[in-house]
Order: sequence, then structure tokens, then C-alpha cells
Amino acid sequence: MRQRPTALAWINPDVSIEPEAEAIQIRALARRLGYVLVWPDENSILPLTEQVRAADVDAVVTPGPDHLDPMTLHNLMMLGDVETVWPRISFARWCTVESRG
Repeated sequence: MRQRPTALAWINPDVSIEPEAEAIQIRALARRLGYVLVWPDENSILPLTEQVRAADVDAVVTPGPDHLDPMTLHNLMMLGDVETVWPRISFARWCTVESRG
């Protein structure tokens, strides 16, 4: 078990306007939220959700919600939290425990 929560940084190259500035913002947000930040393998051909599963992280930090399509966001929320820099939004992991009430 890890000592500190981890997050995968994600910048969608098809959406990014300024990747270097977005990377700085992601690092700052991850640090503020207490995450150890890891970056995906640039040469990976795996879809983002599979990269998150393989990295076994607690969250994904991305510049904005436009860096994820709705289905990917949904799938990521099955695995962990999603944090965006601008606008500052937290998408909490879907609850997978069935309530017995």
C-alpha cells in the first residue's frame, strides 16, 4: 500500500493549446491536493482507462473536462477521482458499494 495517494496526469494532445503551461498547472494542483503525480508513457497505445488501471492510481488530473470525452470520464470515475484545473472541478469516484437500507 502506498504512503501517499497517487494521480496520473493527463493532457489530451488533440485538445491541448499549451502543453507546457498545462503541465505546470497539473503539477501545482496535484501538489496542492496531496497527490504524488505520475505521467503516462508517451509511447503507450493503451486507452487512458487502461493506463489508469495499469498505473493503479487514485485519481487523474487534467487541465479541463474538455480533455476527456463523456464516456472516458464515466469509465475513469469507476476507477478513481478525476480532478480538473480549469474550471476547478472534482469528479468523485462512483460508489460501487451497494447500500442495504
